[in-house]
Amino acid sequence: MLGLPDRVTACLFDMDGVVTKTAAVHDEAWKEMFDEFLRDWSANSGTQFAPFDPVRDYDDYVDGKPRIEGTKSFLESRHIALPLGSPADPPGEQTMWGLSNRKNELLQKVLARDGVDVYDGSTRYITAVRAAGLRTAIVSSSANTVAVLSAAGISDLFDTRVDAQVAGERGLRGKPAPDTFLEAARMLSVAPQQAAVFEDAQAGVAAGHAGGFGYVVGVDRVGQAGALRAHGADVVVQDLGDLL
Repeated sequence: MLGLPDRVTACLFDMDGVVTKTAAVHDEAWKEMFDEFLRDWSANSGTQFAPFDPVRDYDDYVDGKPRIEGTKSFLESRHIALPLGSPADPPGEQTMWGLSNRKNELLQKVLARDGVDVYDGSTRYITAVRAAGLRTAIVSSSANTVAVLSAAGISDLFDTRVDAQVAGERGLRGKPAPDTFLEAARMLSVAPQQAAVFEDAQAGVAAGHAGGFGYVVGVDRVGQAGALRAHGADVVVQDLGDLL
């Protein structure tokens, strides 16, 4: 009924792109922030402006990762070295934290303007999972998880939460490291082999595979089924409703 092995007793869901339709919002915010920075960088360094690619760059460098790690990964891909700075850096300052904070500022504006939509198939699937007696967790790299779940009206679908706030408090590495998923399994009192991971990002699928979880479901929203399988997905679907 749920498309899962019998050994699975808990389901660990990524948020952006799996449960909520916020991946496109993140993509938009990343592109606006990086293009602002890259225009200034090109003008000051005398190099040609090459914009952030909202498909390739987003998928390869930032999707699914903690914000600061996404910033670092993309800048390294362009061979741009900036100081790390600190979390208190003002948005837009030319440090990795300054750029990350600018991205979050842009994201907040879009969320406030447009609200949060939820994938209907995901809601139906998670409701069915809970009705079958399986426990659920939201595992997200976002620092806005609580606000997004509340705005979407789906906080009650999850027994526990591991997000950027929890990861920071507990010293957990972000995806593609498996730490946040492992912590969610621990909080639900299940072994990794008894839990299924649901992810749309390559980094998230890699984290599920690295953690030795019982089943890794890749959710292909943007035509990257092959990449999700290559990173460790046991099965790839276009929507969680396809598993019902």
